[in-house]
Amino acid sequence: MEPDESPCHCLALRQAARQATQVYDRHLAAEGLRSTQYSILSKLGRLGPQSVNALAASMAMDRTTLGRALKPLQRARLVAVTTDDDDGRARVIRLTPAGETRLKAAFRHWKNAQKEFETAYGASDAAKLRGSLRQVVTALR
Repeated sequence: MEPDESPCHCLALRQAARQATQVYDRHLAAEGLRSTQYSILSKLGRLGPQSVNALAASMAMDRTTLGRALKPLQRARLVAVTTDDDDGRARVIRLTPAGETRLKAAFRHWKNAQKEFETAYGASDAAKLRGSLRQVVTALR
């Protein structure tokens, strides 16, 4: 089925996001992860421990959505949520050793998803798309 020719930017973004998510979810399923979960683990792997607010902002998510996404990662003991040493009211999210191991194991599956996307869409166009999408996020914050 061809994508809808609607002039709605939101619809086009959501259709593309659903298609891309299916590709990444299929690959990451080998490690028992969904693309959103991998993104959280990957962000924590790059940035280190983060407050809930900082992680939500860096992922362009609201806190409640992030909280729901964290629950299965906490149950699987891939992330730990603790109180901030400096501010007992703030919560800090960090990768656990099991989370670091799972992230490393999932990386090759993520690379395969990247390759599938770039093969279908074109590596150069994919790089341009990432830049355009970063601009969208920045413009709409």
